[in-house]
Amino acid sequence: MSKSNPLRVFFLIPPEVQLLDFAGPAHLFYEAKEYGAEIEIHYISLNENSSQQSSARVAIGGLLPFTTFELNSNDLLFVPGLESKLFLSEQFIKQHQSFFEWLKKQGKAKARICSVCTGAYLLGIAGLLDNKECTTHWKYLDDFKQRFPDTEVLTDRLIVKDDNIYSSAGVSSGIDLSLFILEELFGAVFASKIAKEVVIYARRTSKDPQLSIYLRFRNHLENRIHRIQDILSQNLDKKIKIEELAEMVHMSRRNLTRLFKTTTGITIGEYLEQLRVEHAKQLIENGSKVSTAAMACGLKSSNQLRTLLKKHTITP
Repeated sequence: MSKSNPLRVFFLIPPEVQLLDFAGPAHLFYEAKEYGAEIEIHYISLNENSSQQSSARVAIGGLLPFTTFELNSNDLLFVPGLESKLFLSEQFIKQHQSFFEWLKKQGKAKARICSVCTGAYLLGIAGLLDNKECTTHWKYLDDFKQRFPDTEVLTDRLIVKDDNIYSSAGVSSGIDLSLFILEELFGAVFASKIAKEVVIYARRTSKDPQLSIYLRFRNHLENRIHRIQDILSQNLDKKIKIEELAEMVHMSRRNLTRLFKTTTGITIGEYLEQLRVEHAKQLIENGSKVSTAAMACGLKSSNQLRTLLKKHTITP
């Protein structure tokens, strides 16, 4: 983007907006601007209010009415999620009909429209997702399919792009979507610099599932097992015996293995194997050699990693 034609990035701030849905992407584009990208950032309201209160009761001011702007193919618009009592309300939809008409117009003008989490509902209400693919937060997938039958909802997908319409799964996935778009616009090296600046360990892509191994098997309240899961995920390159793990949480080996299986539904070995598979997959997709990925996962050789990936139907 040249100085005469900078990238304009707009963030819609609806009532009861989910803070991280817009704050994460907004900060990444701020960092991109600090790194020299020609970017203008604007915050807009879907009504005439110059401020809105987030779902966390934090007030956000300095907003301009959406009617202030007309977008084109060089522009980006992020539509974050908001409280379900609003986007599921017929009264809310009728009250903001002029906004939905405006939103549809911007989509037709080929502006890049990007939904984060339940922001997809606003795109669906505006008709921007008719005959298109999208995703949204995993909790709302079934409801979304019922409300928008002309949309192909892709389950267990982090990011979906269909022409000029982008959608992302939930909350932190807006950060992944922002990096995805920054890479499209400014290249992979630039996007990696931004990821490093904000200390993002692993950049997730459109191929990654919503519920990764780092989130699955964690829906429990057993703190000792949470600690073991943390230790395993943070030390994949090291060999830690079960006896050592048991000592860390003041348990016997037998009791730990039994409690882990009872709590998570899988064994410690199976959990460690899935951690290795997902970490290796991320490393290889980001350009690492199979041998490097094997070492990072605590395996002895490339062949050992290939055997593990083949077992999980992944070919490096």
